[in-house]
Amino acid sequence: MIPILDSKRQYQQIANEVEPAVIEVMRSGLYIMGKNCKALEEELAQYVGTKYSVVMNSGTDALHLALRALDIGEGDEVITVAFTFVATTEAIGIVNATPVFVDIDPDTFNLDADKLEALITPRTKAIIPVHLYGQACDMDKIMAVAKKHNLYVIEDCCQAIGATYKGQKVGTFGDVGCFSFYPTKNLGTMGDGGAVVLNDEKIKDRIIALRNHGGAIRYYHDEIGVNSRLDEIQAAILRVKLPYIDEWNTKRREHAQKYNELFAKCEDVVTPKELDDTYCVYHQYTVKVPNRDIVHKLLQENGVGAMIYYPVPLHLQKVHEKFGFKEGLLPVTEDNTKLVLSLPMFAELTEEEQETVAKTLIDCIEKSKTLACV
Repeated sequence: MIPILDSKRQYQQIANEVEPAVIEVMRSGLYIMGKNCKALEEELAQYVGTKYSVVMNSGTDALHLALRALDIGEGDEVITVAFTFVATTEAIGIVNATPVFVDIDPDTFNLDADKLEALITPRTKAIIPVHLYGQACDMDKIMAVAKKHNLYVIEDCCQAIGATYKGQKVGTFGDVGCFSFYPTKNLGTMGDGGAVVLNDEKIKDRIIALRNHGGAIRYYHDEIGVNSRLDEIQAAILRVKLPYIDEWNTKRREHAQKYNELFAKCEDVVTPKELDDTYCVYHQYTVKVPNRDIVHKLLQENGVGAMIYYPVPLHLQKVHEKFGFKEGLLPVTEDNTKLVLSLPMFAELTEEEQETVAKTLIDCIEKSKTLACV
């Protein structure tokens, strides 16, 4: 079996550093929001290139608390995409705002910035561009629209730490950048974790209070908040891993180039595209293939752990049925959800495994053509 991700291989590389760091935390008796969390906030801000970072327990809370800190709520509209994990719109729903969906670019799977302005109404308050699969959005166009209409921009960078647009890291263009450290991410911990990065001190202080039951001072609460503190063990693990992220992202890019070469002569496999002046970190290597569902089943049967992200776009999910979204609203999104297939991608993937994946995929596509006619 060639898995979509093998976190055990990464652990073998860093075990000699991670285990002492975790043991030190356990022996310290200080398990929540201690010195490792504080140091991680400083190191993460320095890495991304912002003044501040605030760590918390998930990327979902990063999005949710960013919206709260910007006073986005009931009656407000937030423009985003339907081709993403549900956490993006879940955060919008938690604050009782309304999601407004924009279609995607068929090559990058990201928000189509040319379609943004037509969706803006007097109720529009913010845009959430999602840097999907590690590919940066067209931030020049997005920020120009936001500036013209005085809108907040909250970047969903949960799959894209280290990705850049014109040499600038994602998360630093908008008002707040949101990251996830879920174990499958390029920079993942061994539990849940998340963070926001930003340059505005007032917004930073509000998020700090919101993550800790709505109070900046212990036992003094100014508003309803949440319990979204990061634990010291996860912070210690992330501090060990952070210095490796550029190396791991480079390896992912090398693997993507290898896949591109392996599929160069196969017209049935549409490989992912990068925008000019971007640095994609390939959280996923996602191709488009015919007879996708049949091909996916055949790959699984032949030991290749390919995955489908995401089979049903968010505007057609039951959770959003109250808004009355109908099929046909987002034709590019809807077409791509029927075609996309993510192949094994992680830094420790071997060239031999990639060759096996590519050969198996091509064989499965050919077999699917016969099965699709039955």
